[in-house]
Amino acid sequence: MSGSLIFALFVLVLVVVFVLRALKVVPQQNAWIVERLGKYDRTLPPGLNFLIPFVDRVAYRHSLKEIPLDVPSQVCITRDNTQLTVDGVLYFQVTDPMRASYGASNYVIAITQLAQTTLRSVIGKLELDRTFEERGLINSSIVAALDEAALNWGVKVLRYEIKDLTPPQEILRAMQAQITAEREKRALIAASEGRKQEQINIATGEREAQIQRSEGDRQGEVNRALGEAAAISAVADASAKAIERIASAIRNPGGVEAVNLKIAEKYIEAFAGMAKTNNTMIVPSNLGDLATLVASATKVVAAQKDSAG
Repeated sequence: MSGSLIFALFVLVLVVVFVLRALKVVPQQNAWIVERLGKYDRTLPPGLNFLIPFVDRVAYRHSLKEIPLDVPSQVCITRDNTQLTVDGVLYFQVTDPMRASYGASNYVIAITQLAQTTLRSVIGKLELDRTFEERGLINSSIVAALDEAALNWGVKVLRYEIKDLTPPQEILRAMQAQITAEREKRALIAASEGRKQEQINIATGEREAQIQRSEGDRQGEVNRALGEAAAISAVADASAKAIERIASAIRNPGGVEAVNLKIAEKYIEAFAGMAKTNNTMIVPSNLGDLATLVASATKVVAAQKDSAG
């Protein structure tokens, strides 16, 4: 009875081991390599798969997801013999599980070593200043070189990104001094350009102000000249009208007598004015000259009246 129980347990264990070795569940985005009697047989897709126990075995397991690989930092020599510490990260994906299993003993180490050697080669072709400017060129060059070599390993290199470029401290201080000097130079140039523009603006303003003042002075002179001409014309017109009125008044009855009276008044006023400017009273030597002057003026007025008539 005990022997039968032991046999039953042995069979049960054998069945369980057989089932476990026969049934394989492959997760999504994974690929398993099956060898039959030590030789590649097939690649198991995701899902439930059946194997022949003790004949088939899962030799390799690969993830088909995109894998980031940290490339260790290394010291590279630039074209101008400057040491530069560079580290980066590499992104790749297994595209052919069979080649990834048998193409290289360890494709991860192979990719890492190739990325480092390619990086040193690319950095060696560039000067220090260009290494900071040409990160895109460095990344694309490394990806192109790795992708060509990794094709036999069943791996697709997607991209490479430089995380850090670290030059020596002496170079960093020199670069900082250069940047500071360049910024100070730009500041001085900007200040000088500002002063230059300020002087130009001041000169332009003064020139325009002088032009405006000269235009104002010229317009003032023109206006004064026009005003004086208008005044002279108005005075002349007024004098002409006054003369015309006097002539018209002389031609009227009694006009001659009025002229005689006016002449006499002016004559007397002239002598009165001369007397006021001196302490001595001035009297004409011949008071009869007044009547003679009035008579002469009367004759002139009469002659003018006859000629006008």
